[in-house]
Amino acid sequence: MAEIHQIFPAADEERPEGSNDFSSNHPLGPIGEKIDETVEHAWEPLRDNPVLNRLFYTASELGDFSLIWHILGLTQGLTRRKGQRDAIRLALALGVESALVNGAIKSMFSRERPTQEEQRPHNLRQPLTSSFPSGHASAAFMAASLLSERSKVKPLWFGAALVVSLSRIHVKIHHASDVIVGAGIGLTLGKVIRKLVSFR
Repeated sequence: MAEIHQIFPAADEERPEGSNDFSSNHPLGPIGEKIDETVEHAWEPLRDNPVLNRLFYTASELGDFSLIWHILGLTQGLTRRKGQRDAIRLALALGVESALVNGAIKSMFSRERPTQEEQRPHNLRQPLTSSFPSGHASAAFMAASLLSERSKVKPLWFGAALVVSLSRIHVKIHHASDVIVGAGIGLTLGKVIRKLVSFR
């Protein structure tokens, strides 16, 4: 029995010193683990700031179902000359992005979301899908890429995308690497869609 126990340790046995929640089959391997550990360690003190909590929890909630991007797209469509085309393109693109990221890509991974030991200061919807990659980040940066086309306030769009994306780290619903990869997917999708459906 002792030999069996050495090969298959008890499930409730304490983890070896130095082990953590980031080391179980990370999609990006050791580099991804290191990114997540470093960012989490640096970010943890910020979660005690009530102003940042209100900002990031609000941004995270507005990012659910890409609500903020649909609102901004509609606003741009109503205020910009021939903006209806832009608004329709964004709405359709967000549908494609959701099906691709939240459906196809996430189904390829089964990464657990960050562990939340303490009660959150504000309520949030808790997703049931894989943590990797972040759908909030992919939608945010794809939307920013499309909204910024022919816009005089490009930094504003990408600033909003950054806040929504970082909010997922702050509220501990995504790891940092989930957000980084999600943002990369969003930028790529935005570039492809702008090339395929251009209104210039």
